[in-house]
Amino acid sequence: MNFNLDVLKIDPSRELEKLSGFVVNQVNAVYRRQGVIVGLSGGIDSACMAAIAVHALGKEKVVGLVLPEKESNPVSSEFAVKHAKELDIAYRVIDISSTVESVVPYKDRDDFIKTLVPQFEPGYKYNISLPTDLLERSSFSFYNLQVQLPDGEIIKKRLNLDDFRRITSFANIKIRSRMLHLYAEAEKRGLVVAGTTNRTEFLLGDFCKYGDGGTDMEPLAYLYKNQIYQLSAYLKVIPEIFERQPSPDTFSLPVSDQEFFFRIAFDKLDFLLHAWEHKIDAAEAGNTLDLSEEAVKRAYNDFTSKFRATAHLRETPHILE
Repeated sequence: MNFNLDVLKIDPSRELEKLSGFVVNQVNAVYRRQGVIVGLSGGIDSACMAAIAVHALGKEKVVGLVLPEKESNPVSSEFAVKHAKELDIAYRVIDISSTVESVVPYKDRDDFIKTLVPQFEPGYKYNISLPTDLLERSSFSFYNLQVQLPDGEIIKKRLNLDDFRRITSFANIKIRSRMLHLYAEAEKRGLVVAGTTNRTEFLLGDFCKYGDGGTDMEPLAYLYKNQIYQLSAYLKVIPEIFERQPSPDTFSLPVSDQEFFFRIAFDKLDFLLHAWEHKIDAAEAGNTLDLSEEAVKRAYNDFTSKFRATAHLRETPHILE
């Protein structure tokens, strides 16, 4: 395979027709429903998916659901609503804080964080992050809890595996709460729930099982993030979303997707992931991307580790035959 900087380029019009045909078939032939519902996060993937659905089915058959909670970045809902209005689709805004609270109270989460960072108090902002310089140096994938004090100081605490699981379990409740509301609305209206996971996220496991990974169809899962941007530009997704830094938006202190999960900047990530997936020699990939062979190997090792560790997310429940 000839690996070069054009390897991720797509023909957006061709891909749009391919995606539209898939959406129409899923809605009309597979599920036999009235249309599609998309959870609009204020991010590029859900914006792209909603625009594809409108192209495929018409605006009358597409509904957007905006699902903030009390710790969401306010601009997420603002951008999501603006995009829905731009597409001229029906939409609803539902605050899911009470749903999250009904599963595990925010206080329980706050009490746990305080055991790790005693200075933490309810209302303080926090996130978790990884080292983002994987291409520059070798480092372990240890998550840090980051708490912002009222004066702006950031306190960091390295998380062990049990602590990491506790923190992410709280965050995943938010994601699964959104899917609960999406299906409630979809069943009421007779709609198909459209997923928004792209190939970059799918291969490396950056999605929540029975959360954003619990959908009726995943049209975008064959397109890398880079290609989602190409398609979104063609579909004229609003600039506020197109130019926004990708973020999970599940923590009160903002954190980018690079900081939270990928560890590699997006201008290199998808090229490296494509090279890893297609078994391109590390030296060849490095030469093309102006990276050292050692840096590419570190990326390949990270991809392999994530792919193996998240294999269960890509599988349906095992059935005893």
